[in-house]
Amino acid sequence: MKNEQAPDADMPKAQTDKKKGSSFPAHLADVRRGWDTADLTLDEKRSMVMRYGLDWTYKEIGGLFEVHKSTVQRRAERGVGKLAAHLNGDKYIDG
Repeated sequence: MKNEQAPDADMPKAQTDKKKGSSFPAHLADVRRGWDTADLTLDEKRSMVMRYGLDWTYKEIGGLFEVHKSTVQRRAERGVGKLAAHLNGDKYIDG
C-alpha cells in the first residue's frame, strides 16, 4: 500500500506533529489481517498484489498470465470488494 500522505522523497525532513498522525498503519494492519482471513482466490490475490502493490498496469498483468486486461481488472476489483466487505463484517455481493 502507498501512504498518500507521505511527502515526496526529495522533500526535506521536518518535525512531525504527533497529534495529527496518520491512520495508515491501522489500514495496513487491517489489510494484512483480512488478507489471510477473507475468501480471496489465488488469482484475485495475484491481481491485487501486482496492480496495487507493484503498480503494474492491467495490460502488463494480463500479458504475464495470458488473459485479457479486463479479466485482470475484474479479478482485482472483485478482490478489493471481497476484502472490504470482509473487514466491514458484510457479505460480499458480486456486481
